[in-house]
Amino acid sequence: MSLALVFSPQGSQAAGMGRDLAESSIAARAVYAAADAALGWSVSETCWYGPQERLDDTRQTQPCLLTTSVAALRALEERARPLPAVVAGHSVGEYAALVAAGVLELDAALRLVVRRAELMAAVDVDGSMSAVIGLDRKTVEAAVEMVGRPTELVVANDNAPGQIVISGLAEPLRAAEEALRLAGARRVIRLPVSGPFHSPLMAGVAEQLAEAFDHERWSDARVPVMSNVTAEPITNAGLIRALLAEQVRSPVEWTRCVERMADDGVDLAIECGAGSALVGMIRRTAPRMRAVAVADGAGLDAAVALLAGEGAGAVVGARG
Repeated sequence: MSLALVFSPQGSQAAGMGRDLAESSIAARAVYAAADAALGWSVSETCWYGPQERLDDTRQTQPCLLTTSVAALRALEERARPLPAVVAGHSVGEYAALVAAGVLELDAALRLVVRRAELMAAVDVDGSMSAVIGLDRKTVEAAVEMVGRPTELVVANDNAPGQIVISGLAEPLRAAEEALRLAGARRVIRLPVSGPFHSPLMAGVAEQLAEAFDHERWSDARVPVMSNVTAEPITNAGLIRALLAEQVRSPVEWTRCVERMADDGVDLAIECGAGSALVGMIRRTAPRMRAVAVADGAGLDAAVALLAGEGAGAVVGARG
């Protein structure tokens, strides 16, 4: 067996997330307590009790998702010894992957995610994101290019075959949504986000994030980290930092990440975090790869049983 640990994206947040794990795991509770102390507000209360409107504010969403993902990881480690060949996170989930790989300590990752969320929320543009279901990337790109300039509207996430997210200014986004429905999309869904993330409109955020990175301690990864930007496994801290800053204004190449993991022999993925969004994406992209989510006690039991039955996996090659 070759194992990947993957970490949940924005959009996974829901009031109650992580509470079941915290009630049954000392290690998970400790992560929430550490986040509460580090940030000076109750991350735990927001995750467990909401309200949903607060949890959907990106300034709370991102640190809450990071905390829940790391809590799920620690709950898993409390009961098993997962030996991943690679780690990966989708968008904000990449910060949890860096904690898992030893690149960042939890406190540092929380500070950076809070800064990331503040910067993203402060971008003063009228824009958003929409998920497009049932069309391939080339068709979506053609519609996007038809209605907006590359600085205004882009493909932001390639999540899985038939699941693409576009991001941009409000007017071209609305025009693209209509064009995509006419092109045969099964659904076009406006996402509950506060801005056009993973687009060139986030260029200023990327630059300010890079400055914030200078104030934290970074280590080379103990386990290769699959970059959202390049879909390659990386261990060098300097390269990880550079790509992580670019990530906020670049497409999340999740389909390519999953394909690369599958090509490198990964046959089991465990999602740590809120919900199971990545499990669904992985199953659509690499049907032979088994995937399970540790979002609650039942998921934790399933993951532990899989690890107990399969053993540890081989290391995926990485570039420095």
